[in-house]
Amino acid sequence: MARRHHYAWIVLGVTFLALLAGAGIRATPSVLIVPLEEEFGWSRSTISLAVSVNIFLYGLMGPFAGGLMQWLGIRRTTLGALALLATGVALATQVTQPWQLVLVWGLVVGIGSGMVALVFGATVVNRWFAARRGLAMGLLTASSATGQLVFLPLLAAIIQAHGWRTAALVMAGAAALAIPLVALLLRERPADVGLPPYGAARVEPAIAGGPNAARVALDALGDGVRSRDFWLLTATFFICGASTNGLIGTHLIPAAHDHGIPGVRAASLLALMGVFDLVGTTGAGWLSDRWSSRLLLAWYYGLRGLSLFFLPFALGGSETGLWVFAVWYGLDWIATVPPTLRLATDAFGPERAPVVFGWIGAGHQVGAALTAFSAGWIRTALGDYRLAFWGSGGLCLLAAALALQIGKRPARVTGAPARAAA
Repeated sequence: MARRHHYAWIVLGVTFLALLAGAGIRATPSVLIVPLEEEFGWSRSTISLAVSVNIFLYGLMGPFAGGLMQWLGIRRTTLGALALLATGVALATQVTQPWQLVLVWGLVVGIGSGMVALVFGATVVNRWFAARRGLAMGLLTASSATGQLVFLPLLAAIIQAHGWRTAALVMAGAAALAIPLVALLLRERPADVGLPPYGAARVEPAIAGGPNAARVALDALGDGVRSRDFWLLTATFFICGASTNGLIGTHLIPAAHDHGIPGVRAASLLALMGVFDLVGTTGAGWLSDRWSSRLLLAWYYGLRGLSLFFLPFALGGSETGLWVFAVWYGLDWIATVPPTLRLATDAFGPERAPVVFGWIGAGHQVGAALTAFSAGWIRTALGDYRLAFWGSGGLCLLAAALALQIGKRPARVTGAPARAAA
């Protein structure tokens, strides 16, 4: 039986704080672009190159981070990632040339942020929780929105009062402060403290070491590409990235500006989305423990698609419509993550799933990157974003249909049949 004060919840709390610091650092460029433009005279495209490299490596590092956690262990991998983040963000305050920004923020911070991301959370949840995995993953996923909600208003105020370098050092300090917590409290497996996973009755023996991280990642990819469910999950998560980070996260404020909505009010919409995302994603995790993850995923993508069809009318109509969109879309922002991980775990098993999920997450970032560019091109060519919003809404409806096909055929993990997807 699960204990009321199981150590798994302490591990979950430490993981949440590490992910919170990583999420805040990933959100920092949105408040640094203008100060860098003003100080150095760099173009926005030059600064965006560093951000693009960061996003690409953030997605690419996921599966390799999962492999590192199997090889070196969760704690050592996380400590290394936090040290990279603290060092990279601190060094960013010394840049004077664009290539230095690409090297420090793009390469160093990109690698570090990719190691402290959803694969980290998935690995912790699959090792420490036999019950309530959905709720645990929902809480960790919500840390991304919480990080932006907590840090962005604070960073904007610090930049206004003390300059962008002070704000960057605050974020470096946040990553550094997480290091002793991880070192003292994070444990590899429940067996290390003499406990079974939360909700399990038997202590599982600890596994020492593992194969090379790159081999683990590539072997997981090999398993994935032979699976129909892998391609369905990757396709739907590609659309998830295309309809969140790449579209709304990048282009909502410019789209609002096109309709005469001040930047501060538009930014408040994103903050409201962050609040409701915290509710929606945690609720999605709770629901994925109780309902079919396949059906939940279809509902989430379908409702998100309808919200994107509604958005152009909200932008051109009353302010009430925009608040309705913010609440509607915010509840669905990344609610797709817990059921996607649950379906991946059903298909590939709790040990292999976090690494496979890393490759699925890379598809998410590719979708985000392509849409960030294509939506800007549509705005330049046609003069507004309507086609981008409606096109992304149509993709979400396609994702809803694809989600219903996940788990319809038996999946296999290496060496053993997997359970049918929930």
